[in-house]
Amino acid sequence: MMKRNFFALVAVVLSLSLGLTACTGSGGKEPPKGGGQAPVKAALGVSTWIGYSPLAVAKEKGFFAKRGLDLTIQVMENVSDRRAAMAANRIQGFATTPETHIVTAASGVDVVQVLALDDSKGGDGIVAKKDINGIKDLKGKTVALQTGGGASFFFLGYLLSREGLSYKDLKIQPMTAGDAGAAFVAGKVDAAVTWEPWLSRAKATDFGKVLISSDQAPGIITDTIGLRKDFVAKHPEAVKALVGGWFEAVQLYQDKPDEALPSMAKFSGVSVDEMKKELALVKLFDQADNEKYFGGAVQGILAKAADLWLQEKIIDQKPDLNAMIDTSFLK
Repeated sequence: MMKRNFFALVAVVLSLSLGLTACTGSGGKEPPKGGGQAPVKAALGVSTWIGYSPLAVAKEKGFFAKRGLDLTIQVMENVSDRRAAMAANRIQGFATTPETHIVTAASGVDVVQVLALDDSKGGDGIVAKKDINGIKDLKGKTVALQTGGGASFFFLGYLLSREGLSYKDLKIQPMTAGDAGAAFVAGKVDAAVTWEPWLSRAKATDFGKVLISSDQAPGIITDTIGLRKDFVAKHPEAVKALVGGWFEAVQLYQDKPDEALPSMAKFSGVSVDEMKKELALVKLFDQADNEKYFGGAVQGILAKAADLWLQEKIIDQKPDLNAMIDTSFLK
């Protein structure tokens, strides 16, 4: 998917036009003005992935501000940069996939997931040559894959495990997801774990197809917001404001898309028409979706990912997975 590593330069410029000014990173309160309660300042690290775009709507429409949260949305395309910034308290949280939050927790940064944002429903997938008819057929094949953790790595690992296979059964060619798609279209590998537009480009070749896409494995590639536990403990009302602002933005998109789409498109650096097409590949999570997802789905993903990351030596100890979830702000 165009996801998490897309339009980085454009996004930096656009963030200025959105008024997403730099934050002190303290997560503290300013001195009250006029005797009133000052808003809580916080910074959230994100990529320009379309699934995060309702955050820009909530920022522009004042949905956070009216709830007492002065939120800076800080574009940081690389998840490692987001993790380092949160560890240093330059940002108070960031958006990524749940299995990636495990790596953060295992590295000693206390993180708690408070909100689910979106689910990929067709924008990620595995492309393969036409003679490969299932995941089992990938055994012994050359597969382009972004290694070291993350959505693509976990997606493939999850699917392999269901077939009794592992990464070791494949000939892995490490590269970014975008490069993986390009390598497949160029005929350099047998298969690739990638995202749009490379799924469509693979189908357009005379030798390739989409072996499986994320709409056939719902709930596997999702995004959540993880916050520093100390910030959550100190500013619970700000966390409620973050969650409430997101829900209002998603509701606006659902009810009056024409009012939300310009901000969403500008955030991701695409046209409104392109945004409409890309959003067809994503499910934006509202309150009901969050309650369902945190009611059991995410716990299963975290458990599976933790075992996989231990096996692959991406982490050396399993964090307390239950402590990584706080659903009290969803109501």
